[in-house]
Amino acid sequence: MHPLASSCLTLNEWVCPAYVSTRSTELRLALLQHIELTLESVLLAFALSLPLAVAVRRSRRASEALLEISTALYTVPSLALFALLVPLTGFKPITVVIGLVMYALTVLVRNVLTGLAGVPAEVVEVARGLGMGPMRILLTVELPLAVPAIVAGLRVATVSTVALLTVGAVIGYGGLGNLINDGFTNFFKAEVLTASVLCVLLALAFDAALVLGQRLLTPWLRGRSS
Repeated sequence: MHPLASSCLTLNEWVCPAYVSTRSTELRLALLQHIELTLESVLLAFALSLPLAVAVRRSRRASEALLEISTALYTVPSLALFALLVPLTGFKPITVVIGLVMYALTVLVRNVLTGLAGVPAEVVEVARGLGMGPMRILLTVELPLAVPAIVAGLRVATVSTVALLTVGAVIGYGGLGNLINDGFTNFFKAEVLTASVLCVLLALAFDAALVLGQRLLTPWLRGRSS
């Protein structure tokens, strides 16, 4: 490497191309871990929130109880939650995933319930009049119409998961958070800034993917907006 190219490392500058080129493998592995843990957490939270919301949507009392429980879980500070989970699950990725799932549930349960509640009653009645059963109405009428609210919840849950995952660095599984933590510990400016920028870009990429997914799943909304 040319001396001028590595001078930013010697000077410990915030913007340092030499850091990116010399630590590319480390950055790639941290980014892949961040993506993997984010996807696992959000998908698991969605897989839990959808049937839970569907099960309680007809009962106001049950819906309120579910929302209260999920909201109570969200109030627990992330550091404290990980500390409470470590004695049970150890210093493993599953510890971070469990914590992130608990946080994402609050947003997803609320949005799924909101989306299903927003389906016009007359549309359901028409489907019922056509001879559709409850399950078919749910799958072909209610859930498709609830997609915008559900995707809105997924967007919030995913972006917040990308951010909260960095706290997982305290147990060694924080993805890009590991680099941010190491950078602050060693006062390595380029490491902090590069990992932080990648974290922001990752959140934007996930959000854009979800917006695109919603457009593909709701072609009738595109026609209405045009």
